[in-house]
Amino acid sequence: MSEETVINEKEKELETEEVTPTDTGSENTTGVGEATETEATETKETEQTPSLEEQLAAAKEEAARNLEGWMRTQAEFANARKRLEKQRAEAYVNAAVELAAKLLPVIDDFERAFENVPPEIAENSWLEGMQLVLRKLQGVLENMNVTPIEAVGQPFDPLYHEALSQESSDEYESGTVVRELQKGYKLGDRVIRPALVVVAE
Repeated sequence: MSEETVINEKEKELETEEVTPTDTGSENTTGVGEATETEATETKETEQTPSLEEQLAAAKEEAARNLEGWMRTQAEFANARKRLEKQRAEAYVNAAVELAAKLLPVIDDFERAFENVPPEIAENSWLEGMQLVLRKLQGVLENMNVTPIEAVGQPFDPLYHEALSQESSDEYESGTVVRELQKGYKLGDRVIRPALVVVAE
């Protein structure tokens, strides 16, 4: 055979070849499947994305929770501050009471000494200096808001008075304090020590 004859036969074979229906069908089927998967994915994303109303409701709920937490924190802080202020005030009162209780015996000694001053030194400048010391001690108590408890002429009150004895009295009614043997002191409403008194029968 000549070369031309071979070439002609090859061309005829190529012309008679056809594309099988199976190949075309598979290509079309693949395209349809991909489109279906894309649509399903888009549908799921649409279903999972919340609407604006839902987002707004969720934001309002979160804001309400945050506000409630903030208000609770503010209340706890205010309560803690009140407790701290109360503890500080109580600590001050306790310290003042303790200091006053230590000063009172010294003041008592000064007052008893001045009640029994000998006449020959009554005009002595040294005595005046001691009286000045007593006034300074009393001033310290006043600055601490420590005040004497009223006793003589007052109805006997077991909260403020401690009765050592009773005696008859023409001046005072029964149950009234007629004499004070030792001064009592208080800080505000808190008694540092009661007054030692004698009560009318």
